[in-house]
Amino acid sequence: MTGTELALVLAVVKTLVLVVGGVITYFALKAYRRTRQPALGYLASGFGIVTLGFVLAGVLHEILGVELVMGVLLESLLVLAGFLVIAYSLYVQ
Repeated sequence: MTGTELALVLAVVKTLVLVVGGVITYFALKAYRRTRQPALGYLASGFGIVTLGFVLAGVLHEILGVELVMGVLLESLLVLAGFLVIAYSLYVQ
């Protein structure tokens, strides 16, 4: 595969991650609004943060001109934060 083809595949995959992550976040938020269970609110927040993190590196690099390494670092930090919030949502009663 050429670099252009790989970039296109990456864009498609990141778009799918954004769509699926957005749907999961939406359903978790909808469940939280229906039940008012704090754990579901944290779960929705965690999935939203993870989804944002997965998409962030490419956006920062392609649109804002941020170095790719810095974008990947910020992406990883957001994914880590999201996973910590999801883990906390499983702990909260």
